[in-house]
Amino acid sequence: MPRTLNGSCEIYYESFGDATDPTLLMVNGLGSQCINYHEDWCEMFVARGLRVVRFDNRDVGLSSKFDGAPVGTDGAAYQLSDMAADAVAVLDAIEVERAHVMGLSMGGMIVQTMAIEHPDRLLSMTSVMSRTGEPDSGQSTAEAFALLTGPPAINRDSYIAGHIGGLHVWGSPAFADEARWRRDAERAFDRCFHPSGTTRQFRAVVASPPRADDLRDVTTPSLIIHGDRDTLIDISGGRRTAELIPGARFEAIEGMGHDYPPQLWDRWVELVSSFVSTTVSPVITARYLG
Repeated sequence: MPRTLNGSCEIYYESFGDATDPTLLMVNGLGSQCINYHEDWCEMFVARGLRVVRFDNRDVGLSSKFDGAPVGTDGAAYQLSDMAADAVAVLDAIEVERAHVMGLSMGGMIVQTMAIEHPDRLLSMTSVMSRTGEPDSGQSTAEAFALLTGPPAINRDSYIAGHIGGLHVWGSPAFADEARWRRDAERAFDRCFHPSGTTRQFRAVVASPPRADDLRDVTTPSLIIHGDRDTLIDISGGRRTAELIPGARFEAIEGMGHDYPPQLWDRWVELVSSFVSTTVSPVITARYLG
């Protein structure tokens, strides 16, 4: 199982596709393990000429846990900058100088931080269903926030119930599928159940400063995607991100909530691969777009 280190933090990662193709590094959201980027979805990007790398953020999955780690005056054991450095460590491990990066939700915040702090390692940045950290955009509905910040699961049954209950509130309503949600939750729980890690990730998001001023100076080609049915991070968070980054492209996906059902994978893959190919990867353009 491939792993790399950022200091003493061990990061687990996996790769799909040809190592000679341009790399798409996929960054997960809050409490989300790399398997949430389903293998079939990863292979769809591979079919468009991209090498896909997924990894477990610190404190989830098979990466290092921070139970008992010292916290700062802000109550956080680490910040988004540390998680962005973890992602760079993965690029170092696979010997990729520059990559396309895509992050979802908290992962969007992480890839925004990469574009600010590590621009020399990025070919492009795609931020999905995310926000800038400013208080007046991208807010949750009261119901979604209450569920997000409610008591953590204590066992398999409560974890599965919480996963399904959350998606009923913030998921894509037209593609609601309890059977699929249950399978995903069972798979995630059986691979790793570590609710305290999710709490620390949440504190890292809260403790990290807003990125608005720095985003104005980002020069990395940027694609911002957001669903118009997102109740966990309102679409205003995506619109604000695109407004701040010079030249950023904004795409709304109709009917998408704060999830990524298989029915939307084709649209998603087309948006990202076309953006990558026509904006920053002439090799892919020549091979796949003629």
